[in-house]
Amino acid sequence: MMKTTGSVQEKNGRFYFVINLYDANGKRRIKWISTGLTVRGNKRKAESMLREVLLNYDETGELPTGRGGAYEKVDAKTTKPLPQPLQPVSKSEMLFLDYLNEWVQVHKASIQPATFISYNRMITGRITQYFEPLGLKLCEVTPQVLDEFQEKILLEGYTTNTVIHYHAIFGKAFKDAVRKDYLETNPMLKVDRPKKNSFRPNFYSKDEVQQLLEVSQDDPLHLCILITAYYGLRRSEVLGLKWSSIDFERKSITINHKVTEQLVNGKYVPVVSDVMKNKTSCRTLPLIPAVEEELLKQKEKQQLYRKLFKKSYSTEYLDFVCTDQEGKLIRPNFVTEHFDWLLTKYGLKHIRFHDLRHSCASLMVMNGVSMKQVQEWLGHSTFSTTADIYAHLDYKSKQGSAGVIANLLGESKLPK
Repeated sequence: MMKTTGSVQEKNGRFYFVINLYDANGKRRIKWISTGLTVRGNKRKAESMLREVLLNYDETGELPTGRGGAYEKVDAKTTKPLPQPLQPVSKSEMLFLDYLNEWVQVHKASIQPATFISYNRMITGRITQYFEPLGLKLCEVTPQVLDEFQEKILLEGYTTNTVIHYHAIFGKAFKDAVRKDYLETNPMLKVDRPKKNSFRPNFYSKDEVQQLLEVSQDDPLHLCILITAYYGLRRSEVLGLKWSSIDFERKSITINHKVTEQLVNGKYVPVVSDVMKNKTSCRTLPLIPAVEEELLKQKEKQQLYRKLFKKSYSTEYLDFVCTDQEGKLIRPNFVTEHFDWLLTKYGLKHIRFHDLRHSCASLMVMNGVSMKQVQEWLGHSTFSTTADIYAHLDYKSKQGSAGVIANLLGESKLPK
């Protein structure tokens, strides 16, 4: 390899190194580098510096940048600095929002599609709106910042239940950051989780349910409404109901599939799953005669539509109960939007479609069905879930308790 040569030259009252660089073909290129020294009284110093520069270049391939004593690798062919390899950025130094987006994508495969959609909406929505202007790194997010975020949600008029959702996602994300040694401590350990609001469901009375079933007779959602009113199914459960899960001979109906929606390439598409919300969500219930009658009608309609539409009829969802005239699954969002439109059209009290589930449970509790039986009917994971929501409606059991204590203490009658 040819030894690097150079000289010290004057220019505009200052000394410069003039380095002769040779490429692989022996072709010379000249590179001027400022020494930072003025000409007067510095020639020997500049020459001494040059010898060090040439020796260093032959050993490392680096030359002074001419700025603050820094060195950089230089391409002998072009005399330009070689690009520096990218240094991996510590995860703690990455932007907090970048970490959250990466975190939710990593967990996408291990959580339910509906959960992923919910997390993603929270991150790209309110969380991004709040944290993007702050530009905080993961290591810069403090308990105080997170507290202020929660307080802002409450000041906007939302309930503590909304705050709890964000508290949960932050808790999981920061817990993972500590587990992977991105952070030493979890800031969420110093952020209080607000108490959950006591929930009082909105529901229809017996007369209101019957009126709804009557006005929706010719509506495409009638069967969904009927099944939900009788069985208290979740929206995803009624849309996931399959013919293969209904035993007309043994008069039973099994809830073991669900349909949700997922955003794919900017468009919501139905997602069928046999992984239910919890273990007790999979349940087999008696086939109620009124529901059986409507199911048989639906089966006849589907057969008729298939003949009418012929090749245009979708054969992908033949085993599903709740389909439209073209054989396609009824979309969850359509159920929500159309149900609201239906109530407005007929001037009925506005409730959510999910409130039909509460209506079913409330009517059962108020008519003496035990809380345990209601839990099993609805597929709640725990008895406490059912009791927390519907215990205030269980007046009949309170009357029984009152009768027991009254008899024990000698009273023969209770006020009506």
